[in-house]
Amino acid sequence: MQKFILFFALLFSVHVSAQTTIAKLRVEASSDGYRVYADNTLPAPIEVRLTARQAKALNSQPELPARASVPASGSTLVAIMQPTRGVSGLTQLQLQAVQGSSNAQPQDVEYLSPIASATPQIDQGFKGQFSHEDSENRYALDFAIPEGTPILAAREGVVMQVQTSFSQNGLDYAKDASKSNYIRILHDDGSMGLYAHLAERSALVQVGDRVRAGQRIARSGNTGFSTGPHLHFAVQVNREMQLESIPFRMQGL
Repeated sequence: MQKFILFFALLFSVHVSAQTTIAKLRVEASSDGYRVYADNTLPAPIEVRLTARQAKALNSQPELPARASVPASGSTLVAIMQPTRGVSGLTQLQLQAVQGSSNAQPQDVEYLSPIASATPQIDQGFKGQFSHEDSENRYALDFAIPEGTPILAAREGVVMQVQTSFSQNGLDYAKDASKSNYIRILHDDGSMGLYAHLAERSALVQVGDRVRAGQRIARSGNTGFSTGPHLHFAVQVNREMQLESIPFRMQGL
């Protein structure tokens, strides 16, 4: 989940204090008040939640917190706001955004191995106690492979996100977890394939590309929260503004 924050100082002067790569918060003056939009930067659907601190300074329709779905590369009106008469102060708007649609209906399909090797070694499987106990990673697989191993798309889809600018690994979760290189691919049923700990600047695809199953997309690495070279693979869905991994079947396993 990523966040975007705006501060409103009556009369609604705007200061941008944060920005995400998933969604942007936009406010426009109109005849019926101030219209608050969420702009989706991804070529795939997302969901957003708009909240406010010092909400008493605002009249909002719908009432906050407000949730909305935003189509791929599109915009959605999340709320219309007016300052509350006789109330002054500083109001902070916060937009949370999560990849995918909560209406996704994952299909029972067999995934290809993301590793070209015929017999990949799995270092950590479903519900692994080292790092597969949270909802995002509970049903993930860690493949132990040398750095530079070609990584293949396990299923066809559209590339949602590409991050391959990091070069180092570590075991401090708070510091290192956000520094994992990854590619996220949206499948036709709304589920998403996550390929993580990739090598620096190894991506062979770009955001918006349509990839086929078995296509090379990157090289494996050892970035982020990682004890050694491997590929972390998971299938995830958006469930009530929370990414959750789901069980899947894979060819050869």
